[in-house]
Amino acid sequence: MLKINSSYYKESEKDLPLESIVTPESLSGIFEIDQKTIMRVTRKYPMRINPYFFSLIKKVDDPLGRQAIPDLAELDQEIFLKPDPLWEEPQSPVLNLIHRYPDRVVFMVSSQCAIYCRHCMRKRRLGQEKQVPESVIAKGIEYIRSTPAVRDVILSGGDPLMMSNNRLEQILSLIRQIPHVEIIRIHTRIPCALPQRIDKSLTDMLRKYHPLYMNIQFNHPDEITSQAEAACAILADAGIQIGSQTVLLKGVNDDPDVMMNLMQRLLQIRVKPYYLHHADAVEGTRHFRTSIETGLEIMRHLRGRLSGMGVPQYMIDLPGGGGKVPILPEYVLEEGPRELKVKNFEGEIFTYPLK
Repeated sequence: MLKINSSYYKESEKDLPLESIVTPESLSGIFEIDQKTIMRVTRKYPMRINPYFFSLIKKVDDPLGRQAIPDLAELDQEIFLKPDPLWEEPQSPVLNLIHRYPDRVVFMVSSQCAIYCRHCMRKRRLGQEKQVPESVIAKGIEYIRSTPAVRDVILSGGDPLMMSNNRLEQILSLIRQIPHVEIIRIHTRIPCALPQRIDKSLTDMLRKYHPLYMNIQFNHPDEITSQAEAACAILADAGIQIGSQTVLLKGVNDDPDVMMNLMQRLLQIRVKPYYLHHADAVEGTRHFRTSIETGLEIMRHLRGRLSGMGVPQYMIDLPGGGGKVPILPEYVLEEGPRELKVKNFEGEIFTYPLK
């Protein structure tokens, strides 16, 4: 197993180091994967696996390996799968800023991630550039400043926490100075993929910009290590509300018991299960997609067996830029003038009086 170098996680005046120890050569040697196959995939979709996350992978096809190790299935072509099915680029009035909903924008301030998730919704952007240019950041902030309807700014990427504290604070400070911006959110996978990045120096900076929320992504209980738990504790102790936007992935978490275990563990580490995303119709991710019925069955399993705090909303993001909508199991079987016939989480039928 590869040795984890602690210097990889040190904060500096520059962005965090980007080099990954894990190469196609070392990957093929450890897991006996065909190196040519890996390189064939990575020519189109680059690979990055940091030493910490790599240390958690036991097998190529285990739930963590599937998320990080390139798979030849990524090159399968499907007509209905698109590089940008959610129309993020057509909804970008300036580069790296998506304005889909009236009151909020997604501002992609970073182009780097701790790992390149093989199921990434922005797979088309992997490895494009080492750093988002300052001119792009400036134009995004000016757009937000000149658009009074925007009250909620989501920093995304890439991963904003791959930036240095100083650079991230510059962006947060400029956004917080805009009077009509009420809420700032950070979308990151760092607490799961590189928890050593989360420390007191980071949270001492972040707490200056409340109200600040953080949406993270845990997809399997094995990702909740002692290091990940410690990272989430540091964030929660700094008053940052954390939600998990889990992605439903075939061969990773498409099992009701696995999903319930994950949601229970998230609550234990003070992370609110927020969304369960149905995998988007993104080119190169067909092998991760489940049926909608699989997701509904998981939701039926969670409801009633798990505290309401731990039940996420099951969401699909509509192609063509239509936005997110929840998908719900059917519980009302029949509606009459005086009563409803309702099925509970165990499948039992009840009558509910309306008058």
